[in-house]
Amino acid sequence: MEAQSEKIKVLYLCTGNACRSQMAEGWTRHLQGNWIDVFSAGVEPHGLDPRAVKAMQEAGVDISGQESKHVDTFESVEFDYVITLCGSARQSCPVFPARTRVIDSGFDDPPALARGAGSEEEAMFHYRRVCEEIRKFVEKLPQLLTE
Repeated sequence: MEAQSEKIKVLYLCTGNACRSQMAEGWTRHLQGNWIDVFSAGVEPHGLDPRAVKAMQEAGVDISGQESKHVDTFESVEFDYVITLCGSARQSCPVFPARTRVIDSGFDDPPALARGAGSEEEAMFHYRRVCEEIRKFVEKLPQLLTE
C-alpha cells in the first residue's frame, strides 16, 4: 500500500499492554509505518515484558523504548481502527466513536504459556511463536484494513 498524506490511526488493545500489543505496535511500525500511525494500550497496564523485548530483538525489531500505557491515555485520539488482541480486552473494550472500526484478533498469551515452562528456552519458545504469528498478521494489514 502506498504512503498516504494522512496515515491511518490504529490502536492495538490488550489487557496488560505488556507483550502482544507491544509486539504488534513494534511490527506495525517496522513493516507498515509508512501508512499507519500505530499505538498500543492496555485496560490494566502491567509494564513492558522483558521476554517480549527479547523475542522482538531476536526478530530484528527493537521495542525496548516502548512503554506500557492505559487506554485512557488516548481518549482524545480518534482512531480509524482498534484491534483487540485478547479476549479480556475485547470484553472490556471501551466505547470508541462510531467511525472507529473494532477488529478482534486473538493471539495466545506468551506469559501465561511460559508459566509452566521448565527452562528459559522453553518459555521463550512461546514468545517467539506468538511474535512470528503477530508479524504475519501485521503483514496482512493492508488487505485486512481495506476490505
